[in-house]
Amino acid sequence: MLNSRSATVKNLPLKRRLCFLLKLVCFVSSVLIFCEFLIYYVAIFQCRWPDVKGGAHMSEKETSASVLKAIILADTHLLGEIKGHWLDKLRREWQMERSFQTALWLLQPEIVFILGDVFDEGKWSSPQAWADDVRRFRKMFKYPVSTELVVIVGNHDIGFHYEMTTYKVNRFEKVFNFTSGKLITRKGINFVLVNSVAMEGDGCAVCSTSEAKLVALSHKLNCSQQKPNHSKKGCSDVEKLPASEPILLQHYPLYRKSDAECTGEDSAPPEEKNIPFKEKYDVLSQEASQKLLWWFQPRLILSGHTHSACEVLHAGKVPEISVPSFSWRNRNNPSFIMGSITPTDFSLQKCFLPFESRVFTIYCAAGALLVILVLAHVQLLTPPFYFAQRLISKHKAV
Repeated sequence: MLNSRSATVKNLPLKRRLCFLLKLVCFVSSVLIFCEFLIYYVAIFQCRWPDVKGGAHMSEKETSASVLKAIILADTHLLGEIKGHWLDKLRREWQMERSFQTALWLLQPEIVFILGDVFDEGKWSSPQAWADDVRRFRKMFKYPVSTELVVIVGNHDIGFHYEMTTYKVNRFEKVFNFTSGKLITRKGINFVLVNSVAMEGDGCAVCSTSEAKLVALSHKLNCSQQKPNHSKKGCSDVEKLPASEPILLQHYPLYRKSDAECTGEDSAPPEEKNIPFKEKYDVLSQEASQKLLWWFQPRLILSGHTHSACEVLHAGKVPEISVPSFSWRNRNNPSFIMGSITPTDFSLQKCFLPFESRVFTIYCAAGALLVILVLAHVQLLTPPFYFAQRLISKHKAV
């Protein structure tokens, strides 16, 4: 029986076999192109910039011109040479590169913020490994001149407080032009960059320098906003900044007990939500959190670190958004935040990337279909049409 089928396969016309092979190649290529390229366009094309009001006294044209379009993402965790397997690196970096480049092309943001933990092993990296990681990052997250990229430092970039050194901090600052207490003002909107790893409060050299810069910047901002507790005399020689209340950008979230109150499909899994957070490790300490709120009285705080989404209201009025990880290594459904921001208002919208489980399902379904087609072609599996036809013939014969 098997010998007769083998002979049948060998006797198939060459043209027919080549035609079938071409169809298989087209099928496999189509699946690969969709899952590794087009699927990112399909997902991100559905995302829309949120609407925001620029103020009642402004016209629609003025409002549009005053809105800053920003993308916020966090925790890319580019794998290093110590823990990163080459296949895992290849897969994760391709996914993030395609997502980022597709988002830039479709959404055309004016500025992109990455909220720390750019690298997974920055805290351990040798100079050579660091240089290689930076090279890969610049390839993946390249951007046009019309877009600005701002990167915040995270604990995996320079180490937790007990691992943080001046050398690691300077190395990061040199590459990304980052300093704690740096102010970025775009379209009259004040963004304050915070090295949250240095908010330990123990007087270490990096911590003291970072806090001093933050205090000085706080004084400038409060003078510019003419706060009641800042006399005109004390502000006479201070550089005037836009009066817009600042937006804080940092890696660690402000203090909260846990993720128990967080909701949404990309919040922490149910089994993790009630696990208490450790101060200075999972979140900032209560003292450091109060300092930042007192110093800056921000209208919005954006943070990362937990790899899950959360929205918290501090002091009953200051919203903090924890941005989930941008890497599929950390979650099945990565996302980023799209923000339409003006000097007086903001509106945020989440943009989800393709679910990895769905991509895996597509590959499995395509693989199963491919096997069926091959078996049917070599007549080891009877196609359903011919199987039904045979049943009908037998029924008529009876």
